[in-house]
Amino acid sequence: MQSIDLRGVSCPTNFVMAKLELEDIEAGTTVEFLLDDGEPVKNVPRSLKDEGHKLLGLQEREGYYVLTLEKGED
Repeated sequence: MQSIDLRGVSCPTNFVMAKLELEDIEAGTTVEFLLDDGEPVKNVPRSLKDEGHKLLGLQEREGYYVLTLEKGED
């Protein structure tokens, strides 16, 4: 599974970077995003879901979160 580290990246740049990363990935592929607490973990999952991607899970780790999603159709 591909893991994309967006820790330390502020909103809305992290969402833009997530969208760009997903452009190069085939639909149906599962991807992990590492996100900071606060605005990133609130906004990025919601925005990616609004883009048509399927959220599979959000787990808290030590000081950050791991968002797992399945890329939707383009």
